[in-house]
Amino acid sequence: MSFAKNLKKAMDERNMSQVELSALTGIGKSSISQYLSGKNEPKQKAVEKIADALECSVAYLNGITTCSDPTDDPNGLKNVSVSEAAKRIGKSEQFIRVGLQRNILPFGVAVKLSSRFSYHISPKLLNEYIGA
Repeated sequence: MSFAKNLKKAMDERNMSQVELSALTGIGKSSISQYLSGKNEPKQKAVEKIADALECSVAYLNGITTCSDPTDDPNGLKNVSVSEAAKRIGKSEQFIRVGLQRNILPFGVAVKLSSRFSYHISPKLLNEYIGA
């Protein structure tokens, strides 16, 4: 499924309007409308904000998994957002993204989609990395 279809489905499941999603994410209503129509696709940071607001996984919104619940993936996969990983490590989001893209950081991967990356960070491996 496309990002637009997954976003619509996640919003419908939560009875969330464009206005409500806009208020929760800080993303303009017109941008949300364009994402829903498929006219534009959001950047990774916006996808993470939307996933957090909808309480679903980035992988679900990007069509990588069919399970919308980030804590109940049928493959046993859970995902930590780039922003959360950056906070926990005390580094910038850019540091996390570049490290994952170059396969330098051992706790996740960056998957190249058509024009952007999708980031997948393992909570277990991140905890091991920071010594938690």
